[in-house]
Amino acid sequence: MAKLDSVGGGGGVGVGEGLRYESVVIVGSGVFGLSTALSLSLHNASLPPSAPKTKITVIDRHSFPAPDGSSIDSSRIVRADYKDPHYASLCLAAQARWRAGNGVWESLGSDGRYTESGIVMVVDKEDAGIPGKGLGGREYVQESLENMRGLLVREVGMGKDDVAKKVVGLKNKEEIRKVCGTNGGGSGVEGYVNWLSGWVDAERAMKFVRKRCEERGEVEFLVGEVVGLLEMPSGEIKGVELKDGREVKGQLTVLASGSWTTGLIDLEGRAVSTGQVLAYVEVTEEEEGKWKDIPVLWNLSTGLFLTPPRNGICKVGRHAIGYLNTQPVKLATGHKESGPVRRSAPMTALTTPSVSRIPAEGEADLRRGLREMLPALGDRPFESTRICWYTDTPTADFIVDYVPGKKGLFLATGGSGHAFKFLPVLGDIIVDIMLGKYQGVWKDKWRWRKKMNIVEGVMAKDGSRAGPRQSELQELYENEELPEM
Repeated sequence: MAKLDSVGGGGGVGVGEGLRYESVVIVGSGVFGLSTALSLSLHNASLPPSAPKTKITVIDRHSFPAPDGSSIDSSRIVRADYKDPHYASLCLAAQARWRAGNGVWESLGSDGRYTESGIVMVVDKEDAGIPGKGLGGREYVQESLENMRGLLVREVGMGKDDVAKKVVGLKNKEEIRKVCGTNGGGSGVEGYVNWLSGWVDAERAMKFVRKRCEERGEVEFLVGEVVGLLEMPSGEIKGVELKDGREVKGQLTVLASGSWTTGLIDLEGRAVSTGQVLAYVEVTEEEEGKWKDIPVLWNLSTGLFLTPPRNGICKVGRHAIGYLNTQPVKLATGHKESGPVRRSAPMTALTTPSVSRIPAEGEADLRRGLREMLPALGDRPFESTRICWYTDTPTADFIVDYVPGKKGLFLATGGSGHAFKFLPVLGDIIVDIMLGKYQGVWKDKWRWRKKMNIVEGVMAKDGSRAGPRQSELQELYENEELPEM
């Protein structure tokens, strides 16, 4: 407990091997927030009947599901295909629950929420990676392939012959096109297919978890925009202040607000909000029947990816360095200056209704990707587009830790565009770290890190990102010839 106090935790009462808090306020109801709430509720159930239970409150800016939340979407990729073997192993554990969970996770992947149709990961001949950083996708793909083959033998117990049938190297464009199954579509010149990966209907999965929280009857949900933290002169945090003047008090406050977290606490040099472009195309019932079981296709040289159609919609996106939206932000806590500071903040159709489309550069790139990956839809108009906001960290590792010098304040954020797949296991780890019960690899990887040299800029440098240089969103819009209204 002394160790937790030294990094800004403490305030909890020791119970068994961990801490207990009388009340926990969770800001955000995305993948980090809801999974934490559910796991805290399960922790309550594990306590002796006579032990006091933790009161759990979840606050979000909008009624659930938040229309501009990054966790609310038609699809999210589920892949154990990682250059980092720890994330690969964690996804294998998550997939066990996506496929056949028990307890609160029973039927999570049922009714079309989880589809295991495979993933094709490829690179181009010229693989530039992050401009000026020398971090390309080829190394990421090669090491992911090696990790998958090894982990399936060691951790899953598959024979090498079976692994060779499920994880198959692709040496040229023809082999890529053949496994893609999109009538001549494809991307890249080499890579591999893993038939044990897939994707989830993200919005429906989040609704599943929300329902599980509601069924347990221990989680209170509030709608309100957090504009401040209830900070004592000592620096201790006692809850949050909402825009309408309400105060919500808690012994522990958990900021799990995704890309909005950088507007509440000073994460300069540790995390930044970046925007990634997505587009959606309507398909006919016949087309969906033809392509619904194709694998996800992801080109790590361009960042462009395609997920199979479902419910009449096919999605194309770009997992890239992303856009910035730098503007004056009045932080709730954590900065020496009393006035606004300049940080990248989400710009969505709700925060800025006048911006109803993605930048022309992003739309053109998605169009190019669609024409390449699924030619039959290449010229079909986009039904809608949006910017999905990530919270990127320099290493693409999450931030799950107490904030130094801020007793009673805990972070669960920094998803870096790849957290959703861990939904069924993420909350358990977060809660164990929070209560001081976890001593595994994630406590170190997801720790509060030293501030990065801000001259370099914060971007996820794990090798999985590609695309154009980081641009300011406002400048892109200003430089475009906007159509007359």
